[in-house]
Formats: sequence, C-alpha cells, structure tokens
Amino acid sequence: MKIIFRGVVQGVGFRPLIYRIAKELGLHGYVLNKGGEVEVVIDGDEKKFIEEVKKRLPDVARIDEIIVQPYDASYDDFKIIESKDGHREFAIPVDTAICDSCLKEIFDKNNRRYLYPFTNCTICGARFSLIKDLPYDRENTSMDEFKMCNECLNEYKDAMNRRYHAQTISCPKCGPYYTLYGRDGDAIAIKNEAIKKFAEYMDNGYFGVIKSWGGMHLVCSVDKINEFRKWYGREQKPFAIMVRDIKTAEKYAYISEEERKILLSKARPIVLLHKRNDALENASPGLPNIGIYLPYSALHHILFHYMKKDALLMTSANLPGQPMVIENERAFDLNADYYLLHNRKIVNRIDDSVLKIWRGRKFFIRKSRGFIPSFLPSPHNKKVIAVGAEENSSAAISINGKIYSTQYIGDTKNYDTMLYLENAIKFFLKLFKMDSIDAIVVDLHPLYNSRKVGVKLAEEYDVELMEVQHHWAHAVSLLLDNGEKEAIVLTLDGLGYGSDGMLWGGEILHASFENFERIGHLKYIPLIGGDAATKDIRRIVFSIFDQFGEEIFFYGSEASLMRRLAKESPLTSSMGRVLDALSCYLGICTKSTYDGEAAMKLEKYLEEGKEEYEMEAKVGNGIVDTVDLFRQLHENGVENKANAAYSFVKALIDALSNIAIDYATRRGIESIGITGGVSYSLPLVSMLEENVKKAGLHFLVHNRIPNGDNGIAVGQNVIGGINA
Repeated sequence: MKIIFRGVVQGVGFRPLIYRIAKELGLHGYVLNKGGEVEVVIDGDEKKFIEEVKKRLPDVARIDEIIVQPYDASYDDFKIIESKDGHREFAIPVDTAICDSCLKEIFDKNNRRYLYPFTNCTICGARFSLIKDLPYDRENTSMDEFKMCNECLNEYKDAMNRRYHAQTISCPKCGPYYTLYGRDGDAIAIKNEAIKKFAEYMDNGYFGVIKSWGGMHLVCSVDKINEFRKWYGREQKPFAIMVRDIKTAEKYAYISEEERKILLSKARPIVLLHKRNDALENASPGLPNIGIYLPYSALHHILFHYMKKDALLMTSANLPGQPMVIENERAFDLNADYYLLHNRKIVNRIDDSVLKIWRGRKFFIRKSRGFIPSFLPSPHNKKVIAVGAEENSSAAISINGKIYSTQYIGDTKNYDTMLYLENAIKFFLKLFKMDSIDAIVVDLHPLYNSRKVGVKLAEEYDVELMEVQHHWAHAVSLLLDNGEKEAIVLTLDGLGYGSDGMLWGGEILHASFENFERIGHLKYIPLIGGDAATKDIRRIVFSIFDQFGEEIFFYGSEASLMRRLAKESPLTSSMGRVLDALSCYLGICTKSTYDGEAAMKLEKYLEEGKEEYEMEAKVGNGIVDTVDLFRQLHENGVENKANAAYSFVKALIDALSNIAIDYATRRGIESIGITGGVSYSLPLVSMLEENVKKAGLHFLVHNRIPNGDNGIAVGQNVIGGINA
C-alpha cells in the first residue's frame, strides 16, 4: 500500500519515526519526502501501521491528511530514500524551543556538544527561519554551507539516534559559531569565549546585540532600562523581558496555570503578564502588564549559565520603523557596545510572538515565531493573496482550501518593510509553486503602502484587484476564527477607511463572508491635524469639548487656530481615539509616544475601577453620542480616576451592546463578537461578555487569528475568495 501523510511532517523526525515503526513491524518498502508531503510504501497492514504512527507522533509534528492508495511492488527491506519534489503544501515546522534532551547535552561536560549554542535534533531548533525551499533537506536550508563532520554524519545515518535524518544538526567541529565584536566592528573573541565575555558585559551594564534564529535583539540587564531608553530613544514603549526560568518569571509577575503552560510551550512566546508589586515598572511604564518570555535557544540558556543577573531586556533590534536586522553588517548601524553574531544566514526574518491570555483564549498581538507558518481551513478553494493593512501587518495566501498566514511584517509605511511584505509573499508563492492567482486583495484605504504591493502583484499575475473595507475584514477574521458564518461584530480599533470616506473605528457590523451592514457606530469627531491628533491627544479632547461649549488645553488664539483646523480635519468614529481622549482628560496620558499608548495606559484604571458614576450614552439612529458622554463626565467631576474611567467605558459598551443585542434578537442572529485593536483591553471585553451572555447570546472572541491588524489579511482572503 502507498500512504501519503500531509501536514507538519518534515523537519520533525517524521521519516525516522516511520522507519523505526516499519522495522519493528517487519515491513518492507520505503519512505521519502515529496515536496510538502511524506510518501510511504509498505507491504503489510496499513491500519496497524497508521495507528502506531499516530500514537508515537512527535509533539512538534501534525498530520492533517492521510491518503491510502493500492500499490503493487516488492521490496526486501525498508529504506529512507532520497527526497523528491512533488505535492506542494506547506509542511515546514515552526522554529521550536530546544528540547529537554538537547538541553541536557549542552550542560553535560562529557558531551561533545557541551555549551554548543546550535545544538538541536529532529524535534527542536530553527526551522522556518533557515529554510530556502522544499523539500526540507539540508541543501535547502542555510545549513548547506556547513558540511557535517563524521560524528554528526554517523548520528544522521543511525536509525536509532534521535538525530537520524535531522537536517540541521551540527557540532562545535563542523557547525556555525558565534563571534563577539566591539563597537568598532573588530572581533574580540569567538565561539564559547565570545558568549562568556558577552554575558560578562551584560552583567556590567553594557548594551548589546544578539543574533538569534530569525533576527537580532537589543539586550541589556534590567537594572539599565532607564539608561537604555535614553540611548535608544524609546521613552515609554514597553520592552519584553527574557528571564532565566519560570521561577524568575514568578518573581516579576503573577502567572496563571494557562499562562504558565504557554510560557513553557515549545513556541516560547512573549506573554503579557500582570506585574507583581510594580516589579520592573520601567519595562512597561504605566501599564498593568509586563511582557515576559523564557529562553528558547541553546544560546539563551548558555548566556544565563554565564550571567549573574536573572533577567534581560530583549527587544527586536531595528532602526526606527524598519524591519528587524538580520544581516551581520547591518547590525553595526545600531551603535551598541557589543555584538554577539553568528555566521549562519537568516533566510526568513521572524519576530517573537506576543500574546495575552483571556479565559483560556489566546489574544495574539503579534503572531510569528513558534506559531508561523500555520494555516486555517478556508471556506473557499481559490488561490488568493491578501496583503493586509498598513501597520502591524502580515499577508495571507490561500491554496487547496487552506489559508496560510505569513510571519509578522510590521509597519509598511516604511519602504524597507513594504519590501519585506512583498518578499515574504513571494517566498510563500515559491514554496507552493503558485504560477496562477485568482485574486489579489487590498485594504480600501487609497494611501496604504501595502496597496502598492497588491497593485504590483495584480499586474504581474494579470488578475483582479479587490478592495475590502478594513472593519469587514476584521469581522470576517473573527468569524473564521470561531467557525461562524454570520454574527454581529463590534469592530473597535484605531481607525480604518470607511465605505463613506470617513475614518471608522467604533463600528457595529452585521457581517458574513459575502457582505456586511453597518448597523451602528460612534459619533464622528474631528481629528484636528489628522495624524498629529493621534500623537498630541489634547487636540482630540479639545475638539470634543468644543462641541458642548467648553475650552480645554488650548485657549485664546490657540483655541481659534484649533477650531479653524477642525473644519478641515478628517472625521472619525474611532473607539481607540475616544479611549485616548478619556485617558488624556483624566490626566493619565496626554501625548502618545507609541501606537495605542494612551488607551493602553487606561487599562490599568479600568481594572481597578468600579461603576460609581451614573452615566448613560445617548443613542440616535444607531449612533452613540460620545461627545455627550464626555459632557456628563465633566459635569459630574472626577474624584476617582479609576471609577470615572470604568463608568465612562461601561456606559459606552452598554450602548454599543444594546444596539447589537437588539438587532441580533430581531434578526434571529445567535452570536455577538468583538475584534480590532481595542479588543486587547480585557476589562472592556469582560464588560461586553457580561451583556451578551445576559441576553442569552453566544460571545465570540479571537483565539487563533490576531485581534488587531496582524490578523486582518486572513479576513481579506476569505472575502476575496468568496466574492472573486
């Protein structure tokens, strides 16, 4: 019989497993990689064989499809034979944290891989970040430059060894190594001595750059965060902290069982955890959470082995607005004190993943290393490329009834990041050997740079360019994430280009894959000076208060100027901007130094507050009057910021949910959900959940697709495929 296995079955020790099971069962035949699948031929009971494969499947592997076909042939042994090109489905495993067996080896003084930072085996290590093409063989990875020594080759050929046919194995004798450089670019030390010295420099308070699997990180000890902020020019932006182990993490943050599980998972994402007694407050000033993650590569473990400190600031190394650095020569542009760089090429840049946990659901802020590449079943069978939004973007490509997300891309306002988006898409197309496309999907906004990528691809493939409204794409991503085809969705975010030419962001949509209806939204308010108002939030507050005859922040001639500018400024219904304005009015954050700062700093107060103030939002024709809500807050006076914030937001959510619940009840729609960047605010999500469940309706939130713009391409792809 011939058996075809599809899924994550390459680079995860799948062929060696097949070989061992076949040998144990006395079967004859072969196993080979064939493009994106594994082909097996056996001369015995296929049911028993498949049962054993499923029972002993490595944790990092996944079988999505098994095809059994009659096959007549005679063999006198069972062999692993040379890979062939063939069926092209994405079968590349994600970059996976070092396994316990490899970790034990690097700290065993009698092991030849003692303190070797590139130690890996069939079930762990870098994968996506170093692959050039399928099938997943050494010559198709950046390990092709490193020829195996005899000892590694013997492991590779030994069917009983856990490195049997492990494509990326190496050792100190034949593999990559690290070099330590100073600020001037001169080499200071190599190999293990380089890591040891770098650890010493970090303990002594210097700033460094580390090259990891899918990119580089800026690094310093946590007692130097304030100095690092001044040097790097990031006054308030939160930084991730890598800690020695889970016990250290508990010193800095409260950790639930669900959070512990994801922290210790093979993916090793950055998890936003509740700070313990304001620990490391300067890592995320004014925020209730701190981003913490555990070592995932052998290098990280070795670094902490040498260090006295138990935690490091570790953030993506990039120049402002640009993608993370992956080339050694570009690293020196960062102007750090020391550079710990290895000599293996990074093929695919991939940032660390970032997420929050809410009631067992994963709210991905950035879905990348450890989770990408991955796919979701598609409701269509078209070949569609969706290029995503403008900021925090990624793309989505569909083929054979599956939608694959690219790694996190970033802000495509920057030219280099726009090129990164284009190259990431083309890499996926190469892996799939896609020579024809049914549709290219872009955001409706006419000025997004991602649109330029879409236009270029549409011309190359001579296909239709489809425009999809931003919030509809958000809503559809939520539907797909929950296996729903229709729902009422609150799409709450910073802003997106609306069908009426306004800037939306506080929307209630009746959404399906085929179309949407806008059934409610927040009142439009002027963004005085456009983007300038998203940074100087006082402008938004002024424009709101001016509508009920109050001056605030700007007076006299300045106020007159603001009024003139307001007449020519864009209008927005954005929930994010309303939360910014509330944060500013309450004196929590008046100017944003990074995207979403004011609203994010409001979350701490929402967690602490209670509904003390009597407030009720006026609603007319589905429009929620946020201006009048500010008037009520101002007239009540603010004695307690937390209670004022909570009362205001609760009144706003009550008004939005009442519109949604009333419409859903009248139309017989059973589900109401929330998506968009504002849905990362857990107190706000809990308010909405309570109202929806009281109404006896099903509440939808995200779990697999990012809530924010990092997930919007998936929704675009679904809409494009259904409506092309």
